[in-house]
Amino acid sequence: MTTTPGPPGPPPHPADANPYAPPRAYAQPHGRAYAYAPHPPYIAPPLPYHRLALITGRHRWWRPLAGTGLLIAGAVAVSVVVLIGGEIAGAVLDRPKGEDGFRIWGGVGETGQALLSLALVLPVVLLAAHWVQRRPAGTVSSVTGRLRWGWLGRCLLVGLPLVAGSFGIMLLLPGSADGEPAGGAEWAGLGNFLLGLAMVCVLVPFQAAAEEYAFRGWLTQAVGSWCRSPWVAILPQAPLFAAAHGWGTPWGFADLVVFALVAGVLTIRTGGLEAAIGLHVLNNLLALGVSAGIAGALASDETAADLGRAAVCVDVVTLCGYAALVLRLARRRGIEAVSAA
Repeated sequence: MTTTPGPPGPPPHPADANPYAPPRAYAQPHGRAYAYAPHPPYIAPPLPYHRLALITGRHRWWRPLAGTGLLIAGAVAVSVVVLIGGEIAGAVLDRPKGEDGFRIWGGVGETGQALLSLALVLPVVLLAAHWVQRRPAGTVSSVTGRLRWGWLGRCLLVGLPLVAGSFGIMLLLPGSADGEPAGGAEWAGLGNFLLGLAMVCVLVPFQAAAEEYAFRGWLTQAVGSWCRSPWVAILPQAPLFAAAHGWGTPWGFADLVVFALVAGVLTIRTGGLEAAIGLHVLNNLLALGVSAGIAGALASDETAADLGRAAVCVDVVTLCGYAALVLRLARRRGIEAVSAA
């Protein structure tokens, strides 16, 4: 059986045969024609760390403000959740109540609650970047869009002898803020020490990282979305970081400001939070690890804001030495400081 070919169809439109031809025109009901050309995808130029909020092209002036509000509300919410969880667990375990009406957990338990409350701020920062600023959450970590674990490990190795040596020297200095020697420290006991050390080792890395993501990460990039200068982006987070640790001695406050500035410079110059996280984790691990072995030390209200003048001088030298070594290592290993085009 044979078929008779039909009449020839219309010739193909040039836009169907030539990919470089102008967009094809379509007729509208009123006789006019319009050309449809899809918008090309947004390709961000190479950006330094503090400008990564612009990486998707969806930045609006109000997004950093809205994200900061979400971050503050989230931090309060997780603190309340941890407090309620502690009260429920305390009621189940029949823990005694203090004068304030809350369950008493002792130095290890209460310090653990505080560290957990801070650690849970980390996912809040990532959600603020993703939900409010409409960008990948990994851009808070580094210019590569992720946390560079290998680089973080090298920063930890560089900082360990410096921070350990600094703490060794500080232990030989007068222990109180007014310069008077500290009294004889009592051993907490092997059981209490191991329990406190385990709590510190589990929670401190997340707590220190959360503070870096909030201050050197979110706040630096929030200000950096409005201005090009890295110094303008770094400066506001430093006094806020110091104030978040309480008001102790003027020397202690200054030391926290220097810490925040050094961590901010390292974040910008290395294109990520790894160097700042490494320094923060080592500092807190050693400080709280030593405190775990001293009776009542974990229950103390003293923070880094209560350091005396001599200890601050030692710490500032350590911070500058760490920064110099990390920046030299970053240059040698070619660590990316800007995002890929």
